Amino acid sequence: MRELSVELGERSYPIFIGEGLLEQAGELFEKQGIGKKSPVLIVTDEHVAVRHLDKLVDVLQRSGYQTESAVVPPGETSKSLAVFEDLMTKALQAGLDRKSTIVALGGGVVGDLAGFVAASYMRGIKFVQVPTTILAHDSSVGGKVAVNHPQAKNIIGAFHQPELVLYDLNTLQTLPAREVSAGLSEVVKHGLIWDSEFVQWCDDHGDRLLALDPEALGYALYKGCTVKAAVVSRDERENDLRMILNLGHTIGHALEAVAGYNELLHGEAISIGMVGSARLAVELGAPQEVLTVTKRVLSRVGLPVRLPEHLDTDRIMEAMMHDKKFLEGTMIFIVPTAIGQVEINKSVSTELVRKIVEQLKQEAVQA
Repeated sequence: MRELSVELGERSYPIFIGEGLLEQAGELFEKQGIGKKSPVLIVTDEHVAVRHLDKLVDVLQRSGYQTESAVVPPGETSKSLAVFEDLMTKALQAGLDRKSTIVALGGGVVGDLAGFVAASYMRGIKFVQVPTTILAHDSSVGGKVAVNHPQAKNIIGAFHQPELVLYDLNTLQTLPAREVSAGLSEVVKHGLIWDSEFVQWCDDHGDRLLALDPEALGYALYKGCTVKAAVVSRDERENDLRMILNLGHTIGHALEAVAGYNELLHGEAISIGMVGSARLAVELGAPQEVLTVTKRVLSRVGLPVRLPEHLDTDRIMEAMMHDKKFLEGTMIFIVPTAIGQVEINKSVSTELVRKIVEQLKQEAVQA
């Protein structure tokens, strides 16, 4: 088992990564001060429930916890105010109180949704992240919780840190190939913003990652979480440094919204967005290598590097202007200056962004 910590003073918490950790959930919960006298509500989705819910319920109940469960439909559409309200009703019916805990068992959608319920219920109760996707190694760390508005992703939310993150690698073995690739998008992102050697490692070991090799996957998730933890520990509420974690997200979030949150997986949209940021970087004077390597590594793990031509450019631009990173007529972009290094550019013109979006429709993979 690998362990690291997000250092936030009294809100610090551990991240546990390893095989078979669901069986240790009761012990780890108790170690982190999750109380047994008040009900625990486990939130998951229909797909994850079939595979892992009974096991987690059994482990926690054998450890003396009172558990209730809420199962939501899978997919980004569950990050809505309607589903949020349903979960608040479930929490009330289950008798949750100020000392209760909400457990997010699932991917990034479940984590964001359950975390926002925990942040809002009685003005904030404890919650635990139990991610079951590769993609969730990013969203489960850092305390950003939210639901979507039809016109903008994650626009309704809060900062609410978990008590711990419990990452059982065994839960990843049943992921469909497309979700594996989508999850690796955020893994590669952490290298692109922080660690060029890790980017090279991902390039060299892409086949092992796609095959869900436990040792390679454990190492990659540990490295990704290490970058996320380091950034969040220095800037919890995204005042400056934490913004670099948004590499690829300005374009990516817009693509998700325009595609109705169902055509593109989050990681696929972010992959295209990172290629857009790399192309923007080259336009602004960065070495061509930034674009070439970004496209190569993302392609190596099965991710798209061009934008579907049927998505309308005007609608994409409009969606970006609803994003939190649109400010006073210009856009905030995280722009790579080299592999493993980025800068925050707060004055990217909409005209240049439109040009990049059009170019993304014509992208070809460069080996």
